[in-house]
This record gives sequence, C-alpha cells and structure tokens, in this order.
Amino acid sequence: MPKMKTRKSASKRFRLTGSGKLVRRHATGKHLLVQKGSSRQRRVKSSTVVSASDMPRVLSQLPYLGYLK
Repeated sequence: MPKMKTRKSASKRFRLTGSGKLVRRHATGKHLLVQKGSSRQRRVKSSTVVSASDMPRVLSQLPYLGYLK
C-alpha cells in the first residue's frame, strides 16, 4: 500500500502541542490593522486550540496525526 499524502497547506497552518492538542492562528491578523481595535489586534496575534467540531476535518488532511482521534 502506498504512503498517504499530507495536505501541505494544512501542515503549515496547524501544529501539535506537547500535550497533543492542535493549535492554529486567528484569522484577519495580517493586514488592514488600522481599523481594528488594539484589544482585537492583541487577541488576533495569539494562537488558539482547534475546536472539537473541526478536529475531524483537520485530521483528515493530516493523516499521520490520526492517532489523535
């Protein structure tokens, strides 16, 4: 059986923490920052954990992280 391919775009957007959670960046944090408030900019700068409802979709794109299921 051949190797399964990883979606490279997903592998660049998500990373695994030491405790086994998937971490992602917030959206809308790279441009048009003048019109966003400073508290919103601070919140967008940080990372957050992928929600449980999105985990099956993310893990289907990262086949070698399937042990997290």
